[in-house]
Amino acid sequence: MTSRVETMIGESTWPLDLGKSTVYMVLTITAIKLSHSVIRYFRSVKMSSPSVTGDAASLRRNRILSTKLYFDVPLSKVPLIYSPAYDIAFLGIEKLHPFDSSKWGRVCRFLIKDGELDKTSIVEPLEASNDDLLVVHSESYLNSLKNSRNVAMIIEVGGTILAAKLAKEQGWAINVGGGFHHCSSEKGGGFCAYADISLCIHYAFELLNISRFGCISPSTYRVMIIDLDAHQGNGHEMDFSNDSQVYILDMYNSGIYPFDYEARRYIDQKVEVVSGTKTDEYLKKLDEALEVAGHMFVPELVVYNAGTDILDGDPLGRLKVSPEGVTARDEKVFKFARDRNAPLVMLTSGGYMKTSARVIADSILNLSKKGLIDISSPR
Repeated sequence: MTSRVETMIGESTWPLDLGKSTVYMVLTITAIKLSHSVIRYFRSVKMSSPSVTGDAASLRRNRILSTKLYFDVPLSKVPLIYSPAYDIAFLGIEKLHPFDSSKWGRVCRFLIKDGELDKTSIVEPLEASNDDLLVVHSESYLNSLKNSRNVAMIIEVGGTILAAKLAKEQGWAINVGGGFHHCSSEKGGGFCAYADISLCIHYAFELLNISRFGCISPSTYRVMIIDLDAHQGNGHEMDFSNDSQVYILDMYNSGIYPFDYEARRYIDQKVEVVSGTKTDEYLKKLDEALEVAGHMFVPELVVYNAGTDILDGDPLGRLKVSPEGVTARDEKVFKFARDRNAPLVMLTSGGYMKTSARVIADSILNLSKKGLIDISSPR
């Protein structure tokens, strides 16, 4: 029976005005919606009692409302966020790892040197407090980090949270850092100690008046995470496994860390690539994925995890995407958001070669030249 249906779809018995690509699109969207509904339903059965959930939600709300991370930024600034503290080394561990621990500062220096960005127009974030982190993390988890608390990473968290506010106000924001997508509320991993993506979204729900009215389908989706780092974003996937308001599109190399098969169950739109995937194939898959995502709903906020570990030669990502491919990828995502009038937060996430900083800077310059962002110095 199944083979018969597949054959009929592939033959001309299907209406002529409905091509194969359209059929594929309809089936893909339907499958995503059905699988998402089933998974979220069974997960919701396991949630805590209403009274406990209500108390936790009230405490979370109070912490969010008392934050200092959402501050007013002068119009003389551009929504590009960075602090020199981002470049602080992590207890010397960077010497044992190929990661470029100063790439964030180098990105900004490239942009300044190229004459496109004025140093005084960069927005410097505040460090996230313990109360800020408790919006997602538990006391026990934070206590487990006390002997290895990374100040640079905590400030980057502040930058990611602030980025949503700036994106809502100006249409886009780039945190030249952040994107700790392996960390969930109770578990770190992959050099990610704090769940900045989850924190960013919870703050946005409460403080940016994100409503359900932007949806064009019965879904309650409000925020879209587009995770294009080479690695699976298992942290935010676990954190939003019970949340039907967050839609996750994750395109990753399935043959590398973290191999989190449970978290993969909570990806709304999973796009797996293999080691050695080259630029053209990668961008084709991305085009197809964005087309499907565009039919799901109109997001009120897009959080874009833009890791450059997809670059050819990256020792951990193991893909073969060119620098020009990264530029094209970022342009596609920004156009996707702009076409839907969706505020976009970009995080630089992973990228483990010395060339990553130049590639990121060149991509930002391209976005500016194409009119998708404006980082020109105030006149």
